[in-house]
Amino acid sequence: MFGLGTILTIVIIFVVLFLLFGGLRTSIFFQVHTQENVIVERFSKFLRVAGPGLNVKAPFIDALTKPISLRVQQLEVNIETKTKDNVFVTIPVAVQYVVDQHAVVDAYYKLSDPEDQIRSYVFDTVRSALSGLTLDTAFESKDDIANTVEQRLSQSMAEYGFRIVNTLVTDISPDQRVRDSMNAINAAQRERDAAQSLAQADKIKRVTQAEAEAESKRLQGEGVAAQRKAIASGIAEQYEMLRAAGIEGTAEQLLLMTQYFDTLQDVARNGRSNVLLLPSNPGALGDLSNEIRTSLLTSYESEQARRDGDARAQQEASRQRAADERAAAHEARQEAAYQAQSAQQRPQPAAAPTQPAPPHTRPAPAQYELPESAQQFTGRLPQRLQDQVNQFLQQRPPQV
Repeated sequence: MFGLGTILTIVIIFVVLFLLFGGLRTSIFFQVHTQENVIVERFSKFLRVAGPGLNVKAPFIDALTKPISLRVQQLEVNIETKTKDNVFVTIPVAVQYVVDQHAVVDAYYKLSDPEDQIRSYVFDTVRSALSGLTLDTAFESKDDIANTVEQRLSQSMAEYGFRIVNTLVTDISPDQRVRDSMNAINAAQRERDAAQSLAQADKIKRVTQAEAEAESKRLQGEGVAAQRKAIASGIAEQYEMLRAAGIEGTAEQLLLMTQYFDTLQDVARNGRSNVLLLPSNPGALGDLSNEIRTSLLTSYESEQARRDGDARAQQEASRQRAADERAAAHEARQEAAYQAQSAQQRPQPAAAPTQPAPPHTRPAPAQYELPESAQQFTGRLPQRLQDQVNQFLQQRPPQV
């Protein structure tokens, strides 16, 4: 049978196998996954950082921390804040960050809750940025807000072992009533733009159509003018031919008859024509010609009579004005004579004895002055009549 030494050897082998494949195995060997790190502590003190793969630690004295992921992680933060124009908005911000592989120790020991710390920085940065922006400006500055948050987080979190990969401001959501108002404003603006575009298009259409119509009418006018010129030339040639043939007296009637039949031919060619020729009897064309000639002569005589009547009316008005002026002058002279005679018949105060005049002097002519009422009357007359009245008074002989 087995000796004592053999039995002891077998027991020792079983103990070693039990320790290797039992609890001692997990106390000595451990594995770390890819994109992860594990911190090994000895007596609760940092010892080293274990990388991916199979690692060994001292049993009973070394301890392992929770695996630290080196993958890119995303933190979503919903921030409710107020803009410069007092509009409350909700801004969802997504922060993508990763633990720096060379600063795993700082990332694990310096921050107890990295996500909460990042969230605090995002809140502070976004609220300070939106406080100086209006709602419309905030919509236009989403990228600027994201860059500001990313720069501040990168500077602040670098010393804690974290690296900010990207920061995204995904949306700016105002209150529902504000959104409804903004939608109404946008709808009104788009309707206004659409109305302006339609009006501009209609204007261009109308202008183009008017230009086309004007060009068409111009060309039609040129065509009609050329046609009438050709017709007039043809009529003149026909008239000369008729005169040369010795039928000058009936040339007009013959040409009128020819034009009449040409018109009937045009009317018959167009079945939908609504032209009615009066008179319809060709024999009445002579009467029609006489009526046209009589109408022209009557119109000329009426115009001449009107001009003669206007000339006679102007002459009569001139004669009436001259008669009125003569009557006013005669009345003024009579009034002046009457006023002068009344002034001479008034009693004169006793005059002082006159001194004999020197033999070589002549007495001055007597001056007549009108009373105040006569002067007021003559002052309203034309200047020519006033001069005639004064001349009449100076030519009167002195009254003794």
